[in-house]
Amino acid sequence: VQMVTSGGALVQTGGTLRLSCAAYGFTSSTSPMGWARQVPGKGLEWVSAIYPDGSTYYSHSVKGRFTISRDNAKNTVYLQMNSLKPEDTAVYYCNAWKYWGQGTQVTVSS
Repeated sequence: VQMVTSGGALVQTGGTLRLSCAAYGFTSSTSPMGWARQVPGKGLEWVSAIYPDGSTYYSHSVKGRFTISRDNAKNTVYLQMNSLKPEDTAVYYCNAWKYWGQGTQVTVSS
């Protein structure tokens, strides 16, 4: 099983990014999928999740700015990130069941 993550980059405050995570060798349609992030020296923070029925979860820190979506036909989960802030700087990891992506760096400059 591979979870291939892409989309991280360096952006300015107020910018946008879209993260993608494609699952290979694993049918994700019946599994919750989500995103977590980690800053060096800090624990993993769960950012957002989307469930098989389409319901979603967002952490307080990103609610209203980030949107999670999934394409079950492509086994892919997305995270649209708008109005980015320096405090969003982190390595972002995607997750589906027990599988994790390799992480992608998001850096927001002030």
